[in-house]
Amino acid sequence: MENRVVVTGLGCVTPLGNNVPTTWEACSKGKSGIDRITHFDPKALRCQIAGEIKDFELPDIVPQKEAKKMDLFIQYSIKATQEALLDANFEITEDLEEDVGVSMGVGIGGLGCIERYSRIIDEYGPKRVSPFFIPMTLSNLAPGYVSLLFRAKSYTACSVSACTSSNHAIGTAVRTIERGDAKAVIAGGAESSVTPLGIAGFAAMHALSTRNENPQTASRPYDRDRDGFIMGEGSGMMILEDLEFAKARGARIYCEITGYGFSSDAHHITAPSTEGPARAMKMTLKDSKLNPEEINYINSHGTSTPAGDLNELKAIKMALGKKAASKLSISSTKSMTGHLLGAAAAIEAIFCIKALHHNYVPPTINIENLDSECDLDVTPNNGKNIELHAAMSNAFGFGGTNASIIFQKI
Repeated sequence: MENRVVVTGLGCVTPLGNNVPTTWEACSKGKSGIDRITHFDPKALRCQIAGEIKDFELPDIVPQKEAKKMDLFIQYSIKATQEALLDANFEITEDLEEDVGVSMGVGIGGLGCIERYSRIIDEYGPKRVSPFFIPMTLSNLAPGYVSLLFRAKSYTACSVSACTSSNHAIGTAVRTIERGDAKAVIAGGAESSVTPLGIAGFAAMHALSTRNENPQTASRPYDRDRDGFIMGEGSGMMILEDLEFAKARGARIYCEITGYGFSSDAHHITAPSTEGPARAMKMTLKDSKLNPEEINYINSHGTSTPAGDLNELKAIKMALGKKAASKLSISSTKSMTGHLLGAAAAIEAIFCIKALHHNYVPPTINIENLDSECDLDVTPNNGKNIELHAAMSNAFGFGGTNASIIFQKI
């Protein structure tokens, strides 16, 4: 019999706030964290807005000298992990070190460092390249540093699967605990790709919004006039534990993870498929042993692209059936955070968990004219208090990769 997996701690750094309480309060009230880019001068770019982290301070656990060896995505993950462990009241003591793992999703990694050292080598030559350059850029150094600083010795793993990365990482953590290979896993994701090259690259694909004059209303999933997504950055981390282990130590339990499913489109590198996401959702439902009617809320992938938003709604109806789909609540919190790429699903998992905990569905903001083809309840502009028992989080990425997770009250 498989072990049951529960969530006991949450931590995050997002464009809405540098911790979970601040982030959730802003999200539940429908506030946007998107503004004009300040990390660099964006005036030459078609898209000049993003969901940036503001007033970030690295925890004291990281010496200043060591911080200089870390790209931002690594720093964000450390701060989010510290909050999650404190929230779970979970101390990784020496006798537990080998029973705690780390599983993270990172879509791109140290893009900022790559850009910076590309300029350095062009201007000053190869001798000026830091010996820490490679570790600063590698995606798996986020879970690596988390493991090192918090003494988690069971295993470290990094899922690099575009915008599905964090759901794959959380799913991997769930399977590890279910098999009994770890008692607890620090799971989530991180990203910091709001850089000139990152913005320019997505803009070249015509994937980003160009509503530069009104940053806070630019991300508008399901609105008739949506024109692309807004990039964001940050980290979301959670503590997953074997249910019996959590109960034995007297942990406060947020919810149980009862379903994980995944699929590949084998359709197109960037264009969405309907069948692939639907298959991932069906697999997740089967794994959870829930009926479609028992899902009350879906935090959608909903990026605010013309093709992707409606495609996901079609996939939801295909997976759950039109009747069940018509009764549930859906929202895209990317309307407030922007799209955190590899970290998106980690943040949205936290939103699902908080939604369950508070019986509250956060809104999809900036819907001025609902798309005429949008025929499901996407919670336009205002959140709502409803009894929630099970929530699904969807994540789909370039390369045709899809993954969904179901969180359920216990």
